[in-house]
Amino acid sequence: LTHLLTHTHYDSYNSTCSLTRVCVSAPPSTHCLLQQPCRLRPHHVCVDVDVRLRSVTASNGLSTISHEYLKGSYALDLEAVKQGANSLPHLNKTLVASCKRLHGEVDKVLCSLEILSKVFDQQSASMVSRMIQQTMSQGGDQELEHLVTKLAILKDLLSSIEKKKILFGQYKCNRSLWKVPTIYKNKCVCVCVSQVKLDVYLADLTKIGKSQKYSLSVDVEGGKLVVMKKMKDAQEDWNTFTHDKIRQLIKSQRVQNKLGIVFEKEKDKSQRKDFIFASAKKREAFCQLLQLMKNKHSNHDEPDMISIFIGTRNMGSVPAPKSMGSWILSRGLGKTLDEMAVTIPHDIYVFGTQENSVCDKEWVETLRCALKDYTETDYKPVRHAAAPRNKGAVGVSFMFNGTSFGFVNCHLTSGNEKIHRRNQNYLDILRQLSLGDKQLNSFDISLRFTHLFWFGDLNYRLDMDIQEILNYINRKEFEPLLKVDQLNLEREKNKVFLRFAEEEITYPPTYRYERGSRDTYVWQKQKATGMRTNVPSWCDRILWKSYPETHIVCNSYGCTDDIVTSDHSPVFGTFEVGVTSQFVSKKGLPKSSEQAYIEFENIEAIVKTASRTKFFIEFYSTCLEEFKKSYENDTQSSDNVNFLRVGWSSKQLTTLKPILSDIEYLQDQHLLLTVKSLDGYESYGECVLALKSMIGSTAQQFHTYLSHRGEETGNIRGSMRVRVPSERMGTRERLYEWISVDKDETGGPKGRTLPPRAGHDYVR
Repeated sequence: LTHLLTHTHYDSYNSTCSLTRVCVSAPPSTHCLLQQPCRLRPHHVCVDVDVRLRSVTASNGLSTISHEYLKGSYALDLEAVKQGANSLPHLNKTLVASCKRLHGEVDKVLCSLEILSKVFDQQSASMVSRMIQQTMSQGGDQELEHLVTKLAILKDLLSSIEKKKILFGQYKCNRSLWKVPTIYKNKCVCVCVSQVKLDVYLADLTKIGKSQKYSLSVDVEGGKLVVMKKMKDAQEDWNTFTHDKIRQLIKSQRVQNKLGIVFEKEKDKSQRKDFIFASAKKREAFCQLLQLMKNKHSNHDEPDMISIFIGTRNMGSVPAPKSMGSWILSRGLGKTLDEMAVTIPHDIYVFGTQENSVCDKEWVETLRCALKDYTETDYKPVRHAAAPRNKGAVGVSFMFNGTSFGFVNCHLTSGNEKIHRRNQNYLDILRQLSLGDKQLNSFDISLRFTHLFWFGDLNYRLDMDIQEILNYINRKEFEPLLKVDQLNLEREKNKVFLRFAEEEITYPPTYRYERGSRDTYVWQKQKATGMRTNVPSWCDRILWKSYPETHIVCNSYGCTDDIVTSDHSPVFGTFEVGVTSQFVSKKGLPKSSEQAYIEFENIEAIVKTASRTKFFIEFYSTCLEEFKKSYENDTQSSDNVNFLRVGWSSKQLTTLKPILSDIEYLQDQHLLLTVKSLDGYESYGECVLALKSMIGSTAQQFHTYLSHRGEETGNIRGSMRVRVPSERMGTRERLYEWISVDKDETGGPKGRTLPPRAGHDYVR
């Protein structure tokens, strides 16, 4: 009430205090999102209310009640305590009597603010209304408790109105959206936050079939989750959990719409509740909102996780469509975002086009304006690259704090029968595209980046009769078609995209549509050489490859169904990606006694070669000042004329000294290895190892595959440890580690890397 009674004037004649106007200030940095014109002042929302407090009478009345208690009833309470009573009933009655007028005044203010809140947030207002009604209906021994509850509601409601400045719009899911800048070191990333309510069911795992309906309300800006239980007679019970009391989210793999939430109840005590959402999409949207809330209220200067949008589109040499909303907002067919999450802007947008006739400057401006229209956020172009010919590839790479990103947009050879040409196109790009750290020239671009995204019109087709393809499409049965997809078949044979991942495809083929419609595939095309058949196919794809033990999740993968200017449908994919900070040790550079070490006990490699020369290993990492070399192998054997087994003992292997010794830094680092021959310094295979699982006092085993120039050339195994001094063992939980998968359930996520061929185990 102190904050509420800011602008007042006093009427000395009747000893009243009239509050004629309440001015609620909104932060100047808050972005204004308006669908309709508004005449309110830029940073103030004003509402007229009237509260009259008879100060003199109230003061005298309270004084009398207090004196009566101290003179008489106090002794009775004191005697009751001496007799073992655990309550003070007379004091309780005195307080209830003292607060009767306060009850009424609080109710008046709450009703006024409730009306105002409906202007800003109907969802929250309806929830507050039910809370107020419930507290007003209570009395008796719990009257004081409900007064405290009402005061808490008043405080939260007033705070919420202060922060919600101007209405953004009414949406189908009854939520309000507003813009809040999230500040990171040296950058401002605007995120869209919302208060959302979901109806869910609490799963009773011990009594199957029994469940209790709940509503979950996420206040991202306020940093709170309200869990409301549906009671009989339209009554509701609720609990509010602040962001720091939500300890973990546990996703069920077997039941895709189930989520466990671990709440902190008391110090060192927690409680898990399992909720059943209406769909898996609703569960994912809820998790995204909670992650957004956690990220917003984190006390760290830099983010642990960012979101990336990737869009690819063959524009068919025609101008850009007037509207690109469905593409930018990931709406359409396939795995799409829930409506709750679709308006949350991503941190990075990457657009790849093929057959784009729009000039570069105009296209960049078109994208920038479209992003401004659909996300209400100003984005700054990072880099634009164009290919000079119809077929080929372009790439962009950059560092985001301590994480390297690479993006390749390509257009491969067309034609149903030209599979080998497309494979060769891919290998040529992989080997010849100059991208990333030049010190890593020994490695192809698939190993130069923490995360590499490869997308475009890859032009791989379906090997099936046209009529069969159309029949499966009409029945929306895509699994039989994916089994004859040329790209999938070539990946299974390790011909292309070795160890890349692609999300499961659940949308129809994106090529070749009749322009102006998405109802008809045009599978015959007249060429100078005759009639050409182009069967419907998934030509437009998004794949990615990430270092082991990094965090990346594909939240959507689909195509639009309303952009019809080209014979291709635009494809979109959105990703949640873990990133590392530009780590600065709080303890400074390590002393000699605090130095961490990377130690190898032995390494054995099987390389594809008929040569019997000696080999050595080079080690590269951003945690090393410079690359290091081992001595030549001291064991060598061959059971096959085309393969050679080479080994190094500990005395042949160099101990590596990281530039920083903190475990928080080292658990995000990776080590690149290349096996080279002594006679020509030629690489026979490369790989990447994560240091995270190797940290400890005892050596850990590793086993992974070797590849060279896009082809698998063998495998490598060994034993190593990362020894971290005890003084440098402090670490923290990453935001993406806050969500886990239920360990008691089996099954793996769909759309991951294809399994390796027999004989070459791949262990992260």
